[in-house]
Amino acid sequence: MTATTAETGDRVRDLAVAQLSSVEICAGAGGQALGLEQAGFAHQGLVELDADACQTLRRNRGAQWTVIRADLAKVDGRAFAHADLLSGGVPCPPFSVAGKQLGSQDERDLFPQALRLIEQASPRAVLLENVPGLAARRFDGYRTQILQRLYVLGYQAWWDLVHASEHGVPQLRPRFVLVAIRPPWAARFTWPGRSGLPVTVGQTLGDLMGSRGWPGASAWSRRAGRIAPTIVGGSTRHGGPDLGPTRARQAWKDLGVDGRGIADQAPGPGHLDGQLPRLTIRMVARLQGFPDTWEFSGSKTAAYRQVGNAFPPPVARALGTAIAAALSGHHARPLSAGQQALRPSS
Repeated sequence: MTATTAETGDRVRDLAVAQLSSVEICAGAGGQALGLEQAGFAHQGLVELDADACQTLRRNRGAQWTVIRADLAKVDGRAFAHADLLSGGVPCPPFSVAGKQLGSQDERDLFPQALRLIEQASPRAVLLENVPGLAARRFDGYRTQILQRLYVLGYQAWWDLVHASEHGVPQLRPRFVLVAIRPPWAARFTWPGRSGLPVTVGQTLGDLMGSRGWPGASAWSRRAGRIAPTIVGGSTRHGGPDLGPTRARQAWKDLGVDGRGIADQAPGPGHLDGQLPRLTIRMVARLQGFPDTWEFSGSKTAAYRQVGNAFPPPVARALGTAIAAALSGHHARPLSAGQQALRPSS
């Protein structure tokens, strides 16, 4: 019988995994950091440049997390030399269609800085996530360069496509994930398995839609009987508080949602018949897997951008649990042939 992610997480925490430490780069609103905390990692520091995102981190975990507002290029990784894990979500525009997929030619590409920090901090494990566009054939050489650099630094590394919907997140959100671990712990790593079927948008948001007395909430919940399309946060260069481009808005419309903007509050008793409701920041955050207690700082646009660009905490928890199991001595299943790895030649 295959253990669930939750069961594995319970066993790992029983082995005092809370003693494992991590440092997070490009921390954003804390989605990945929160999931890793749930997996048992204690954060030595979270590095983020955006002022609103830093305020979000301090607002929610100011007493527990050390938040460092800094340009990643000016961070010295030697300050985190004793961390077990270096994690982060380096900017995705260099590899996204919206960002024109300029890759290493894009000034926003921070993989070189991440590799520099890995070399300086020398953690036992690395977890970096990005958009699935990085898996495109045009970036084959770039991915190989990253793997080769990690191998030189003493890591065994893998790329894999991870689907948020396989970890309880009600959203079509594939992410391309890099895991790198030093021997001997690398031999024990296994990618997390599916942790249950996702709930639908209606099941996830029904109570929020009806929280102000909208009489159409129940019917709306039944209509929204699928998972959501990918929530897109945009960038500081473009993108506002709406649910994405034309095709994405049509998918939201099919779910009974007006994707042309973000509402300040849920629909009330006076909501017009036939008028599609818009989601609130809280609703979008719940679709990303954030708890309702997680608060976001800044304007509506800034808050939505933080939510939309976040790595869903449940996915981070699943990956963190798998990494913690490897670092704590559990044996793993073999990697599948579809998971790209760089191994020493025999």
